[in-house]
Amino acid sequence: MRSGVAVFRSDHELYHADTCEPLKRAVEQGETQLRAFARGAYPASVPLPDGVLREVRSVGYWDAPHDQAWGLDWHRNEGIEITYVSKGNVAFAVEQQEYELRAGDITITRPWQLHRVGDPDITACTLHWLILDVGVRRPNQEWRWPSWLGLSERDLGDLTVLLSRNEQPVWPGNGEVGGCFERLGELLRQGRPEESESRVRLLIGELFVALTELLRRAEPELDSSLTSTERTVRMFLSSLERRLDEPWTLDAMARACGLGRSRFSHYCQQITNSTPAEYLSYLRIRRAQELLSSRPELSVTEVALDCGFGTSQYFATAFRKHTGNSPTEYRLVTNGARPER
Repeated sequence: MRSGVAVFRSDHELYHADTCEPLKRAVEQGETQLRAFARGAYPASVPLPDGVLREVRSVGYWDAPHDQAWGLDWHRNEGIEITYVSKGNVAFAVEQQEYELRAGDITITRPWQLHRVGDPDITACTLHWLILDVGVRRPNQEWRWPSWLGLSERDLGDLTVLLSRNEQPVWPGNGEVGGCFERLGELLRQGRPEESESRVRLLIGELFVALTELLRRAEPELDSSLTSTERTVRMFLSSLERRLDEPWTLDAMARACGLGRSRFSHYCQQITNSTPAEYLSYLRIRRAQELLSSRPELSVTEVALDCGFGTSQYFATAFRKHTGNSPTEYRLVTNGARPER
Protein backbone atom coordinates (compact mmCIF):
# COMPACT_ATOMS: atom_id res chain seq x y z
CA MET A 1 0.00 0.00 0.00
CA ARG A 2 1.24 3.47 -0.79
CA SER A 3 2.44 5.11 2.41
CA GLY A 4 0.17 7.81 3.78
CA VAL A 5 -2.61 7.24 1.24
CA ALA A 6 -6.15 6.92 2.56
CA VAL A 7 -7.53 3.52 1.57
CA PHE A 8 -11.12 2.44 1.99
CA ARG A 9 -13.21 -0.52 0.95
CA SER A 10 -16.26 1.34 -0.24
CA ASP A 11 -19.53 -0.18 -1.27
CA HIS A 12 -18.11 -1.77 -4.38
CA GLU A 13 -14.32 -1.82 -4.52
CA LEU A 14 -11.05 -0.78 -2.95
CA TYR A 15 -10.31 2.89 -3.52
CA HIS A 16 -7.07 4.75 -2.92
CA ALA A 17 -7.50 8.47 -2.42
CA ASP A 18 -5.69 10.43 -5.10
CA THR A 19 -2.21 11.75 -4.28
CA CYS A 20 -1.98 14.34 -7.09
CA GLU A 21 1.44 13.17 -8.24
CA PRO A 22 1.40 15.29 -11.47
CA LEU A 23 0.79 18.41 -9.38
CA LYS A 24 3.62 17.47 -7.02
CA ARG A 25 6.02 17.11 -9.97
CA ALA A 26 4.93 20.44 -11.47
CA VAL A 27 5.60 22.14 -8.13
CA GLU A 28 9.00 20.44 -7.77
CA GLN A 29 9.95 21.61 -11.27
CA GLY A 30 8.94 25.18 -10.49
CA GLU A 31 6.16 25.31 -13.09
CA THR A 32 3.31 25.74 -10.61
CA GLN A 33 3.01 27.49 -7.28
CA LEU A 34 1.28 25.55 -4.50
CA ARG A 35 -0.02 26.68 -1.14
CA ALA A 36 -1.81 23.98 0.83
CA PHE A 37 -2.39 22.58 4.29
CA ALA A 38 -2.88 18.83 3.86
CA ARG A 39 -2.46 15.46 5.50
CA GLY A 40 -1.79 11.97 4.25
CA ALA A 41 -0.25 11.85 0.77
CA TYR A 42 -1.91 14.99 -0.58
CA PRO A 43 0.55 17.65 -1.74
CA ALA A 44 1.23 20.27 0.92
CA SER A 45 3.32 23.36 1.36
CA VAL A 46 2.73 22.75 5.09
CA PRO A 47 1.55 19.35 6.41
CA LEU A 48 -1.34 19.43 8.87
CA PRO A 49 -0.22 18.28 12.34
CA ASP A 50 -2.17 15.54 14.09
CA GLY A 51 -5.21 16.98 15.87
CA VAL A 52 -5.34 20.18 13.81
CA LEU A 53 -8.35 20.49 11.49
CA ARG A 54 -8.76 16.73 11.75
CA GLU A 55 -11.52 16.31 9.13
CA VAL A 56 -9.72 18.47 6.57
CA ARG A 57 -7.82 16.30 4.11
CA SER A 58 -6.56 19.21 2.03
CA VAL A 59 -7.22 22.92 1.66
CA GLY A 60 -5.15 24.91 -0.80
CA TYR A 61 -4.68 26.42 -4.22
CA TRP A 62 -2.38 26.18 -7.19
CA ASP A 63 -1.32 29.02 -9.45
CA ALA A 64 -0.36 27.90 -12.97
CA PRO A 65 0.90 31.08 -14.72
CA HIS A 66 0.86 29.49 -18.19
CA ASP A 67 -0.48 26.40 -19.98
CA GLN A 68 1.23 23.29 -18.64
CA ALA A 69 1.80 19.72 -19.79
CA TRP A 70 0.21 17.97 -16.82
CA GLY A 71 -3.26 17.33 -15.48
CA LEU A 72 -5.01 15.30 -12.83
CA ASP A 73 -6.39 12.27 -14.63
CA TRP A 74 -9.50 10.41 -13.45
CA HIS A 75 -9.32 10.11 -9.68
CA ARG A 76 -11.34 10.02 -6.46
CA ASN A 77 -11.05 11.68 -3.06
CA GLU A 78 -12.39 10.37 0.22
CA GLY A 79 -14.19 13.61 1.14
CA ILE A 80 -16.57 16.15 -0.28
CA GLU A 81 -14.49 18.40 -2.55
CA ILE A 82 -15.31 22.01 -3.40
CA THR A 83 -13.14 23.85 -5.92
CA TYR A 84 -13.18 27.45 -7.09
CA VAL A 85 -11.48 28.99 -10.13
CA SER A 86 -10.36 32.51 -9.28
CA LYS A 87 -8.39 33.20 -12.49
CA GLY A 88 -8.15 31.72 -15.97
CA ASN A 89 -10.00 28.64 -17.14
CA VAL A 90 -9.50 24.88 -17.02
CA ALA A 91 -11.15 21.70 -18.33
CA PHE A 92 -13.04 19.61 -15.81
CA ALA A 93 -15.02 16.37 -16.05
CA VAL A 94 -17.19 14.33 -13.69
CA GLU A 95 -18.29 10.81 -14.63
CA GLN A 96 -18.07 11.49 -18.38
CA GLN A 97 -19.65 14.96 -18.20
CA GLU A 98 -17.17 17.53 -19.54
CA TYR A 99 -17.00 21.22 -18.65
CA GLU A 100 -14.83 24.25 -19.28
CA LEU A 101 -14.47 26.03 -15.94
CA ARG A 102 -14.07 29.80 -16.04
CA ALA A 103 -13.14 32.34 -13.38
CA GLY A 104 -15.88 32.38 -10.76
CA ASP A 105 -17.06 28.79 -11.28
CA ILE A 106 -17.23 26.32 -8.41
CA THR A 107 -17.37 22.53 -8.55
CA ILE A 108 -18.85 20.03 -6.12
CA THR A 109 -17.81 16.36 -6.14
CA ARG A 110 -19.23 13.86 -3.69
CA PRO A 111 -16.97 11.53 -1.69
CA TRP A 112 -15.29 9.00 -4.01
CA GLN A 113 -16.95 10.47 -7.11
CA LEU A 114 -14.84 10.02 -10.23
CA HIS A 115 -13.55 13.29 -11.71
CA ARG A 116 -10.71 14.81 -13.74
CA VAL A 117 -8.99 18.21 -13.99
CA GLY A 118 -7.35 19.03 -17.35
CA ASP A 119 -7.97 17.69 -20.84
CA PRO A 120 -5.45 16.20 -20.40
CA ASP A 121 -3.24 19.22 -19.68
CA ILE A 122 -3.76 22.25 -17.47
CA THR A 123 -4.38 25.70 -18.89
CA ALA A 124 -3.25 28.86 -17.10
CA CYS A 125 -5.41 29.24 -13.99
CA THR A 126 -5.58 29.63 -10.23
CA LEU A 127 -7.63 26.85 -8.66
CA HIS A 128 -8.65 26.71 -4.99
CA TRP A 129 -9.99 23.61 -3.24
CA LEU A 130 -11.19 22.10 0.00
CA ILE A 131 -11.46 18.35 0.65
CA LEU A 132 -13.42 17.64 3.82
CA ASP A 133 -13.91 14.06 5.07
CA VAL A 134 -17.54 13.50 6.12
CA GLY A 135 -17.10 9.82 6.88
CA VAL A 136 -18.91 8.46 3.83
CA ARG A 137 -17.74 5.07 2.60
CA ARG A 138 -20.98 3.91 0.90
CA PRO A 139 -23.76 5.86 -0.86
CA ASN A 140 -26.32 5.03 1.83
CA GLN A 141 -24.19 6.06 4.82
CA GLU A 142 -24.99 9.10 6.91
CA TRP A 143 -22.74 12.13 6.40
CA ARG A 144 -20.88 13.17 9.57
CA TRP A 145 -19.94 16.85 9.60
CA PRO A 146 -17.21 18.27 11.86
CA SER A 147 -18.61 19.57 15.14
CA TRP A 148 -16.64 22.79 14.66
CA LEU A 149 -18.33 23.73 11.38
CA GLY A 150 -20.80 26.01 13.18
CA LEU A 151 -23.88 25.46 11.01
CA SER A 152 -27.30 24.97 12.57
CA GLU A 153 -28.89 21.53 12.57
CA ARG A 154 -31.38 22.73 9.95
CA ASP A 155 -28.64 24.10 7.68
CA LEU A 156 -26.56 20.93 8.01
CA GLY A 157 -29.58 18.83 7.13
CA ASP A 158 -30.31 20.95 4.05
CA LEU A 159 -26.64 21.02 3.06
CA THR A 160 -26.33 17.25 3.29
CA VAL A 161 -29.34 16.72 1.04
CA LEU A 162 -28.26 19.41 -1.42
CA LEU A 163 -24.77 17.94 -1.76
CA SER A 164 -25.39 14.21 -1.51
CA ARG A 165 -28.37 14.09 -3.90
CA ASN A 166 -27.19 16.68 -6.40
CA GLU A 167 -25.97 15.51 -9.81
CA GLN A 168 -24.97 18.98 -11.06
CA PRO A 169 -21.23 19.29 -10.39
CA VAL A 170 -20.52 22.82 -11.72
CA TRP A 171 -22.12 26.05 -10.51
CA PRO A 172 -21.56 29.75 -11.08
CA GLY A 173 -20.05 31.03 -7.86
CA ASN A 174 -20.60 34.33 -6.12
CA GLY A 175 -18.63 36.88 -4.14
CA GLU A 176 -19.23 35.10 -0.84
CA VAL A 177 -17.85 31.75 -1.96
CA GLY A 178 -14.96 33.36 -3.80
CA GLY A 179 -14.19 35.60 -0.84
CA CYS A 180 -13.95 32.63 1.52
CA PHE A 181 -11.46 30.87 -0.74
CA GLU A 182 -9.41 34.06 -1.23
CA ARG A 183 -9.17 34.62 2.54
CA LEU A 184 -8.26 30.99 3.07
CA GLY A 185 -5.48 31.55 0.54
CA GLU A 186 -4.13 34.41 2.68
CA LEU A 187 -3.92 32.10 5.71
CA LEU A 188 -2.24 29.41 3.64
CA ARG A 189 0.45 31.83 2.57
CA GLN A 190 1.24 32.51 6.23
CA GLY A 191 2.02 28.79 6.58
CA ARG A 192 1.10 28.32 10.27
CA PRO A 193 -1.82 25.88 10.60
CA GLU A 194 -1.67 25.64 14.41
CA GLU A 195 -1.87 29.42 14.79
CA SER A 196 -4.53 29.94 12.13
CA GLU A 197 -6.73 26.90 12.94
CA SER A 198 -9.57 28.95 14.43
CA ARG A 199 -9.69 31.32 11.48
CA VAL A 200 -9.54 28.44 8.99
CA ARG A 201 -12.43 26.76 10.80
CA LEU A 202 -14.49 29.94 10.70
CA LEU A 203 -13.82 30.46 6.98
CA ILE A 204 -14.70 26.86 6.14
CA GLY A 205 -17.93 27.24 8.10
CA GLU A 206 -18.65 30.51 6.29
CA LEU A 207 -17.92 28.81 2.97
CA PHE A 208 -20.48 26.08 3.63
CA VAL A 209 -23.08 28.63 4.79
CA ALA A 210 -22.59 30.51 1.51
CA LEU A 211 -22.75 27.26 -0.44
CA THR A 212 -25.97 26.24 1.32
CA GLU A 213 -27.62 29.54 0.47
CA LEU A 214 -26.40 29.40 -3.12
CA LEU A 215 -27.85 25.93 -3.66
CA ARG A 216 -31.10 26.75 -1.90
CA ARG A 217 -31.65 29.68 -4.25
CA ALA A 218 -30.81 27.52 -7.27
CA GLU A 219 -33.28 24.79 -6.21
CA PRO A 220 -31.38 21.98 -7.97
CA GLU A 221 -33.17 18.83 -9.02
CA LEU A 222 -32.35 16.23 -6.40
CA ASP A 223 -32.01 12.50 -6.93
CA SER A 224 -32.69 10.42 -3.82
CA SER A 225 -31.38 7.29 -5.56
CA LEU A 226 -27.83 8.65 -5.19
CA THR A 227 -28.00 7.79 -1.49
CA SER A 228 -30.26 4.74 -1.69
CA THR A 229 -29.55 1.19 -0.59
CA GLU A 230 -30.43 -0.04 -4.06
CA ARG A 231 -27.70 2.19 -5.52
CA THR A 232 -25.18 0.71 -3.10
CA VAL A 233 -26.02 -2.82 -4.24
CA ARG A 234 -26.17 -1.82 -7.90
CA MET A 235 -22.70 -0.21 -7.69
CA PHE A 236 -21.29 -3.28 -5.95
CA LEU A 237 -22.72 -5.64 -8.57
CA SER A 238 -21.50 -3.47 -11.45
CA SER A 239 -17.91 -3.82 -10.26
CA LEU A 240 -18.06 -7.41 -9.05
CA GLU A 241 -16.67 -8.63 -12.37
CA ARG A 242 -13.37 -6.88 -11.58
CA ARG A 243 -13.06 -8.80 -8.30
CA LEU A 244 -14.05 -12.32 -9.27
CA ASP A 245 -10.86 -13.85 -7.86
CA GLU A 246 -11.86 -12.89 -4.31
CA PRO A 247 -13.41 -15.60 -2.06
CA TRP A 248 -16.93 -14.22 -2.12
CA THR A 249 -19.63 -15.61 0.11
CA LEU A 250 -23.15 -14.27 0.64
CA ASP A 251 -22.03 -12.83 3.97
CA ALA A 252 -19.01 -11.13 2.39
CA MET A 253 -21.07 -9.58 -0.43
CA ALA A 254 -23.71 -8.33 1.99
CA ARG A 255 -21.03 -6.96 4.30
CA ALA A 256 -19.39 -5.06 1.40
CA CYS A 257 -22.69 -3.19 1.01
CA GLY A 258 -23.24 -2.70 4.72
CA LEU A 259 -26.37 -4.89 4.64
CA GLY A 260 -27.71 -8.09 6.12
CA ARG A 261 -27.91 -11.26 4.03
CA SER A 262 -31.65 -11.09 3.39
CA ARG A 263 -31.71 -7.41 2.38
CA PHE A 264 -28.73 -7.82 0.08
CA SER A 265 -30.29 -10.91 -1.51
CA HIS A 266 -33.56 -9.04 -1.99
CA TYR A 267 -31.92 -6.16 -3.87
CA CYS A 268 -29.68 -8.49 -5.87
CA GLN A 269 -32.74 -10.44 -7.01
CA GLN A 270 -34.51 -7.20 -7.95
CA ILE A 271 -31.56 -5.92 -9.99
CA THR A 272 -30.31 -9.11 -11.66
CA ASN A 273 -33.27 -11.52 -11.42
CA SER A 274 -30.79 -13.96 -9.87
CA THR A 275 -29.71 -14.94 -6.39
CA PRO A 276 -26.28 -13.62 -5.36
CA ALA A 277 -24.73 -17.07 -5.83
CA GLU A 278 -26.28 -17.48 -9.27
CA TYR A 279 -25.13 -14.04 -10.41
CA LEU A 280 -21.60 -14.56 -9.12
CA SER A 281 -21.42 -17.94 -10.87
CA TYR A 282 -22.72 -16.39 -14.10
CA LEU A 283 -20.02 -13.69 -14.01
CA ARG A 284 -17.28 -16.19 -13.26
CA ILE A 285 -18.29 -18.54 -16.07
CA ARG A 286 -18.57 -15.65 -18.51
CA ARG A 287 -15.09 -14.49 -17.55
CA ALA A 288 -13.78 -18.05 -17.90
CA GLN A 289 -15.23 -18.25 -21.42
CA GLU A 290 -13.38 -15.08 -22.36
CA LEU A 291 -10.07 -16.34 -20.97
CA LEU A 292 -10.37 -19.79 -22.53
CA SER A 293 -10.99 -18.16 -25.91
CA SER A 294 -8.44 -15.35 -25.81
CA ARG A 295 -5.63 -16.65 -23.57
CA PRO A 296 -4.44 -20.02 -24.93
CA GLU A 297 -1.26 -19.78 -22.85
CA LEU A 298 -3.28 -20.14 -19.62
CA SER A 299 -3.93 -23.62 -18.30
CA VAL A 300 -7.45 -24.60 -17.25
CA THR A 301 -6.31 -24.49 -13.61
CA GLU A 302 -4.97 -20.93 -14.05
CA VAL A 303 -8.26 -19.84 -15.62
CA ALA A 304 -10.18 -21.43 -12.75
CA LEU A 305 -8.15 -19.61 -10.10
CA ASP A 306 -8.26 -16.30 -11.96
CA CYS A 307 -12.07 -16.50 -12.03
CA GLY A 308 -12.42 -17.33 -8.35
CA PHE A 309 -12.97 -21.09 -8.45
CA GLY A 310 -11.18 -22.87 -5.62
CA THR A 311 -10.30 -25.99 -7.59
CA SER A 312 -10.14 -26.99 -11.23
CA GLN A 313 -12.52 -29.87 -10.50
CA TYR A 314 -15.24 -27.57 -9.17
CA PHE A 315 -14.60 -25.21 -12.08
CA ALA A 316 -15.03 -28.02 -14.60
CA THR A 317 -18.31 -29.12 -12.99
CA ALA A 318 -19.74 -25.59 -12.89
CA PHE A 319 -18.54 -24.79 -16.41
CA ARG A 320 -20.16 -27.92 -17.89
CA LYS A 321 -23.41 -27.14 -16.05
CA HIS A 322 -23.56 -23.65 -17.60
CA THR A 323 -22.22 -24.34 -21.11
CA GLY A 324 -22.70 -28.05 -21.79
CA ASN A 325 -18.96 -28.50 -22.40
CA SER A 326 -15.88 -29.00 -20.28
CA PRO A 327 -13.39 -26.10 -20.26
CA THR A 328 -11.05 -28.06 -22.56
CA GLU A 329 -13.85 -28.90 -24.99
CA TYR A 330 -14.99 -25.28 -25.02
CA ARG A 331 -11.48 -24.08 -25.83
CA LEU A 332 -11.23 -26.54 -28.73
CA VAL A 333 -14.66 -25.57 -30.09
CA THR A 334 -13.99 -21.85 -30.01
CA ASN A 335 -10.46 -22.37 -31.37
CA GLY A 336 -9.27 -19.08 -29.90
CA ALA A 337 -12.29 -16.98 -30.93
CA ARG A 338 -14.30 -15.03 -28.38
CA PRO A 339 -17.58 -16.75 -27.60
CA GLU A 340 -20.89 -15.14 -28.36
CA ARG A 341 -22.34 -13.22 -25.45
